[in-house]
Amino acid sequence: MRPVALATFALALAAPALPSADVPKAIALLEVAAPMLPGQVPEGAPLRFVLMEGGQVFVGGTAGVAVGQLTSSEQKALEKRLTDVRKLSGLSSTVALGGGARRQHLVVRKGRPLDIIVTGDSAGAPPPLKPLTALLDDLASFDHPSLRPWRPETYALRAREGKLPGGCRPWPFEDTLAGTDFAPRIVPAAQAAYWPTGAAPASVCQGGKTWIVTLRPLLPGEAP
Repeated sequence: MRPVALATFALALAAPALPSADVPKAIALLEVAAPMLPGQVPEGAPLRFVLMEGGQVFVGGTAGVAVGQLTSSEQKALEKRLTDVRKLSGLSSTVALGGGARRQHLVVRKGRPLDIIVTGDSAGAPPPLKPLTALLDDLASFDHPSLRPWRPETYALRAREGKLPGGCRPWPFEDTLAGTDFAPRIVPAAQAAYWPTGAAPASVCQGGKTWIVTLRPLLPGEAP
């Protein structure tokens, strides 16, 4: 691939996007889209943070997912911060913080629902929004002693026509890849074995065409 074409392709993959996922019994979900390394696909990355009703948490990176368990007091403290953010005056469904390509989608279901998209870097937030940006920063970089690697049972397969540098691997399954760009297909973990997952795409040959394929880890019950 020529340098200009490769640069254009990398720029397209770096454009922030949010997968708009849904996880049953989740109290709060955070999706983060930000420029990634050249060749990575943001839409393939798992959810960044999910808090479940029983205090279980899922934390996603560019490919893998970790699972942990908050104590009752930790969960209450986090839920209080979510409630405090909901009470911020003048908060709308979209908040622009200024420069930067970062885009975050926070959904809070407990109590009065909150669904907000925040664009820009938190450093540019005005003082009244500091509780919101501080919460987003903490959730986006969440860490906890209980976190352990988690193995998903299903993945969301998405494919679009295109080429990556190098060759392509034949797709060994019967289902066609066509149409999954707009309607991702849920596939079992066994079908994702030995393939790149998360934001790392695979170059696949099927039906005389070349596809860029991502396999996004899905949380329990998650619908892509």
